[in-house]
Amino acid sequence: MKKRLKFGAIAEEIAILTGALAIIAAAVYFFLVPSQTSISSISGLGIVLANFVPLPLSAITMILNMVLLVIGFFTCGREFGAKTVYTSLLLPVFLGVLERLFPNCGSLTGSQELDVLCYILVVSIGLSILFNRNASSGGLDIVAKIMNKYLHMELGKAMSLSGMCVALSAALVYDKKSVVLSVLGTYFNGIVLDHFIFDHNLKRRVCIITEKEEELRQFILNDLHSGATIYESYGAYNLQKRREIITIVDKNEYQKLMSYMNREDPHAFITVYTVSDIRYQPKV
Repeated sequence: MKKRLKFGAIAEEIAILTGALAIIAAAVYFFLVPSQTSISSISGLGIVLANFVPLPLSAITMILNMVLLVIGFFTCGREFGAKTVYTSLLLPVFLGVLERLFPNCGSLTGSQELDVLCYILVVSIGLSILFNRNASSGGLDIVAKIMNKYLHMELGKAMSLSGMCVALSAALVYDKKSVVLSVLGTYFNGIVLDHFIFDHNLKRRVCIITEKEEELRQFILNDLHSGATIYESYGAYNLQKRREIITIVDKNEYQKLMSYMNREDPHAFITVYTVSDIRYQPKV
């Protein structure tokens, strides 16, 4: 039974990663390639190199990813797991399939700007699925990890720097407009991707001082099915001792909590903080 469950989980994971890569490949082939821009990806660099190398984009992307994987394994060791290998090699395969099914595919929108916009939106969906499964599409992620290890650069900055270098490579073959669109596309791609990945997981840390402390505690535990911490606090003006309830909630729980407080104690003192990451390792 355990083997079946494990196999089912692996099969589900592979299916999700494959679907995400299909979305990314479609975004590259149907929007990035016709836009004649190079937006922060190995595929974008491949589009530029295709003007100098007599190979299709899928073959160039495969070669670049394989070279980066080899360098990554030698420099960073086991940081590159099976998921990175799988995604790095499957993406160019999907591109090759699309090249065969839709040869000489032109712009679907008829506008370079709209192609860039559509690419950013569609590829962000695929990348967010990968990142939320603790995977990536390889390519520049490998470059960023190498820069992080040897140049001691933060991963986010390393990704931005490598992405901008790819965007500026458009100057080798395209006009000024394409270069500007590549740079702007790289910038906005990062913003949209942050929204898809991080905003979806944002939580709120709500701190409440209320006259109805016990009722609120019961509401958090029994209605929101969440946890809370209670601290003793003192007002600076008259040193009156009060108790502050602190809880961390998601978007839906936050709305329910605020509705409850507006109804039960609209004069409560409430402060709210954004929480982007929660780490807890229980003792064994």
